[in-house]
Amino acid sequence: MHNYLNGPRLLADIGGTNARFALETGPGAITAMLTLACADYPRFEDAVHAYLAHCAMPVQHAVIAIANPIDGDAVRMTNHHWAFSVASARAELKLDTLLVVNDFTALAMALPVLGSADLMQVGGGIARAGCAIGLVGAGTGLGVSGLVPSNGRWVPLHSEGGHVAFSPLDEREVDVLRYCWQRYDHVSAERFVSGPGIALIREALAASRGAAPAPSLSPADIVARALAGGDTLSREAVDCFCGMLGTVAANLAVTLGAQGGVYIGGGVVPKLGAYFAESPFRARFEKKGRFSAFTARIPTWVIAAPYPALSGASAILADHLAQHPPAQARRRLRAVPYPHTEADHAHR
Repeated sequence: MHNYLNGPRLLADIGGTNARFALETGPGAITAMLTLACADYPRFEDAVHAYLAHCAMPVQHAVIAIANPIDGDAVRMTNHHWAFSVASARAELKLDTLLVVNDFTALAMALPVLGSADLMQVGGGIARAGCAIGLVGAGTGLGVSGLVPSNGRWVPLHSEGGHVAFSPLDEREVDVLRYCWQRYDHVSAERFVSGPGIALIREALAASRGAAPAPSLSPADIVARALAGGDTLSREAVDCFCGMLGTVAANLAVTLGAQGGVYIGGGVVPKLGAYFAESPFRARFEKKGRFSAFTARIPTWVIAAPYPALSGASAILADHLAQHPPAQARRRLRAVPYPHTEADHAHR
């Protein structure tokens, strides 16, 4: 059992829109969850201060899963303005340990411990034990990761696969892509397979048909209109989004050989509810030409757990502290088994 004598551990999952915080008071005992809007705080450190003030509990060790690449001490978010130095943040927050990891690396590490109640299978397929696992998730951006088995443990992939070039599958998607080429030199999968992407798809569909400019709607409004019925353009935009997500997931499956299954995370798909199971997603996932039989055998699951990345972040922090016991810690900034940045200092 991990040593929790140093008090509760701070866990955080920070996306482009929301920052989710929690305390871990014992192995797997995650409590005091609170979601703060990133836009309400000028700096990352301000949001942490606000959460710690809310909890009124001292914390010495923390892990932050955040939506951007992690490489060295400087952290700059892709879909939000927060930027900070890990070492400086650790000093300001008076932490002994601060790990910063990619949010989808953390989410990937949570996959092996998710139970049936945390998942909704979409379509058929049966996972093969000991095979790679894929992970994609649409939120403010598009996250991609996976797990590869190695010597009896899982190794998470440090990926920015959401930024690969978008790959259209039919004439409608070609029209949507052509519309966006007028605006962007590089149109990534994330441009469409994300929350903001749903609004962009709706806009592009309207423009490709010579329609009047569509009313400005948020992604949440478009999803609500699509599920309620009566707004055919919104429903088509959501259908198009789900099909595109199916292509992204299938591309990942064949790239990794992910016969252990592909998991769908992020904040967008869970809001689609039962509709997603009947959407174009699974049919598109299985539409892979000569590899259609291959992807048809791979199961796909929607992650329904409310804060799954926190469990993965907890596992990364526990592993780190087991390898570097706090009593023996000293200030360092080095590579460790997961793609993340750390800042520690010795106990005085």
